[in-house]
Amino acid sequence: MKHFPHQEDNHRQPAYDRPISPSRAAGNHHWVASWSASPQPVWGSDFYFPTNLPSMLREQTVRQVARLSLGGERVRIVLSNAHGTAPLHIGRASIARTERLGGHAEDTSPEMHCVTFGGEVQASVLAGAMLVSDPVELPVDSLSQLTVSLYLPHPTPVETFHWDGRQTTWIVPGDQTARGTLDTAAPSMSTTARPLLTGIHVERGSSARTVVALGDSITDGATASLDQDTRWPDFLAERLAPQGVAVVNAGISGARLLSDCMGVNALARLQRDVLMQPGVEAVVVAIGINDIGWPGTALARHQAPPSLDALKAGYRQLVTQLHGHGVRVIGATLTPFEGAMQGTPLDDYFQPEKEALRGQLNDWIRHGHLFDAVVDFDAVLRDPLHPARMLAALDSGDHLHPGDAGSLAMAEALDLGVLLQNSQAWLNPPSRPTP
Repeated sequence: MKHFPHQEDNHRQPAYDRPISPSRAAGNHHWVASWSASPQPVWGSDFYFPTNLPSMLREQTVRQVARLSLGGERVRIVLSNAHGTAPLHIGRASIARTERLGGHAEDTSPEMHCVTFGGEVQASVLAGAMLVSDPVELPVDSLSQLTVSLYLPHPTPVETFHWDGRQTTWIVPGDQTARGTLDTAAPSMSTTARPLLTGIHVERGSSARTVVALGDSITDGATASLDQDTRWPDFLAERLAPQGVAVVNAGISGARLLSDCMGVNALARLQRDVLMQPGVEAVVVAIGINDIGWPGTALARHQAPPSLDALKAGYRQLVTQLHGHGVRVIGATLTPFEGAMQGTPLDDYFQPEKEALRGQLNDWIRHGHLFDAVVDFDAVLRDPLHPARMLAALDSGDHLHPGDAGSLAMAEALDLGVLLQNSQAWLNPPSRPTP
């Protein structure tokens, strides 16, 4: 099989000549989402956080590393122009197994595989749309890393990205999609933001399915160790991979249940980030702390915190819409945040009245009988002697986000028996167990 055409080849890639496996021909395989990074609109230079990306890319290759949760016989990638105002052009794309662990995107397997779109090497991603590639014959293991390289030959405004990837991305001059080792000489740059790449699917046996972690920066992994895959969904993926279940991270730093800012509100992205993930059967919903904490800070100076009733209504809509698609919903309590962001311009993130609202909301999440199950992240992370504050050993140090140890504790708190249940049985449970 020809893995990568030379630059002078025609744009059409020859069809794969590998025989179709009997099990796949019999319809015993399907696609499941194995990795994701939720798209966000790029904000202006006047916002509190920098984008960490240039405003325009041209004649450059973007190389990213992603750790799969579940492996499979074939893979395909998903690109997003969700917030773009014009089509963006892909000149060439490649995928390879990452040879050197630890997220070094400049060092990959020498066997580069060309990625095509409708049989073509080049493709356009329409404004507001996403683009799914053709399948690539590349057997991959669960919890293995893949490197995806995208060449952008024309001026490409960066309008859609994932801001906090916690993984090194390289942007280098020219078309380097066929290179195992990048030439990172100037004017190359590295960043932890993720442009364009939003998903990776794998083809597996018919029993494989996906769990989505829908959340904010605590799910996104804002303080996770760089290039080490230590977000709580990463740790959950390690627990579920032997069961044939994938975990995809739909966390967005700054995300809120009811309002837009660093990403659209949870209901507005539910279809794209959850329901369109192939194989999805369950969702862990861990969002709402920014709805409570942001108002009154430099991020939302003149906003008032939402009412408890408004938050309840938002959760009810999430669950109603997910249940309408046969998806099981595990609700997560909001984690302690006293002392959050001290010494920064956001040190008014915590206020006693906000803590009171968090406590009321958590009590309702635990006892309101809305969710199919509840995981008590608050109980996992809080200091028993000071329940409004995160336990020091599990704290990243900013008193809002857990460190790696805290993320591991969160992942271990989820009951695998709950996550692995048949969806239909959980839509009308006799009782609502709590992991």
